[in-house]
Amino acid sequence: MCYLFSNTSYQEEKAMSEKYRFFKGGLFFVTMTVVGWIDVFSRKRYADEIIKNLNYCIDYKGLQVYEFVIMTNHIHMICSAKDGDVSKIIKDFKSFTAKEIIRLIQKNKRESRREWLLYMFRYFAKGTSPKCEFQFWIHRNHPISLESNHFIRQKSNYILYNPVKAGIVAEPQHYIYSSANPDTKLKLS
Repeated sequence: MCYLFSNTSYQEEKAMSEKYRFFKGGLFFVTMTVVGWIDVFSRKRYADEIIKNLNYCIDYKGLQVYEFVIMTNHIHMICSAKDGDVSKIIKDFKSFTAKEIIRLIQKNKRESRREWLLYMFRYFAKGTSPKCEFQFWIHRNHPISLESNHFIRQKSNYILYNPVKAGIVAEPQHYIYSSANPDTKLKLS
């Protein structure tokens, strides 16, 4: 068995794995992080690909996104699913976007970091699976169940103010890849 945190006991690890679980019918705060906190989404093309694929999941898989932000190396969302199974949608989304963004990087002759990015994604794939050449996303999502209005507001504010706290924009609505922006291309619920 593989443990994510070397300083935790088996009981603590078990409690954490039970705390961070999807269940049918839930509303969740989800974080998806690029391996090594690599700043992939600092490039518009790759962030746009995320929006395109989230919209696909909304239109065809029943994903419901209420709040979101795409930072340079991670994504936060408050989401649920029409059929209640957010886990499967997120798994499919991460699998497809990992392959697609790697493909876009490989094709992009103007990507100044192309060789470095591909090297890093290969590096993080080592030891994961003999079939896996690249790893793009960290495997865990840490879904947090949102069961009270207070907790929903807290996570919503965290999402909306993430770009402000990072010093990218002065006001949440100025960040293009956020539900705070009235011109967002993501189909919000």
